[in-house]
Amino acid sequence: SIPIDVIFCSTLVRAMMTTMLAMSVRHDGKTPVVQHAEGKLNSWSKIYSQDALANIIPVYCSDALNERMYGELQGLNKRETMDAYGEEQVKLWRRSFSVRPPNGESLELTTKRTIPYFERTILPEIKAGKNVLVSAHGNSLRACVKDIEGLSDDEVVSLEIATGEPIIYEWNESSFERKHIYE
Repeated sequence: SIPIDVIFCSTLVRAMMTTMLAMSVRHDGKTPVVQHAEGKLNSWSKIYSQDALANIIPVYCSDALNERMYGELQGLNKRETMDAYGEEQVKLWRRSFSVRPPNGESLELTTKRTIPYFERTILPEIKAGKNVLVSAHGNSLRACVKDIEGLSDDEVVSLEIATGEPIIYEWNESSFERKHIYE
């Protein structure tokens, strides 16, 4: 029942599906519409009717919100990876802030692409008074929470982001306040 004015989403299908599933149970009659920045879809999807524009929720997809890229571990079974590299090494790759898997991203690198996007693109919408939905992934969302809550590198490593469980923040003119879902 929370009104949503704008949505930011990763380019990965599972985040887009989460967005559309969440929006499908709304009762405000508004339709989420993916906005295209380039190519023919940019001009072909332009909406000229002010009435129609009033009934959409723009959805902006960016790879800055994509999940951390695990490089040569991408798509591998966790158990088989532990058998091949050892449990401690896999844990280090998955849970360290700065250690990255072979040809992959560390959480530190993920924050270096996610936080600037959050601050440059999402935060201005929030400061303008809009209700924003961000649909992304555990590591890219941890990067956003790190920025919002001012977490240290050590604190963000232990932060757990539950799948499909919303985290709600309220903007109070100069800072965020984390809200409990059932307040």
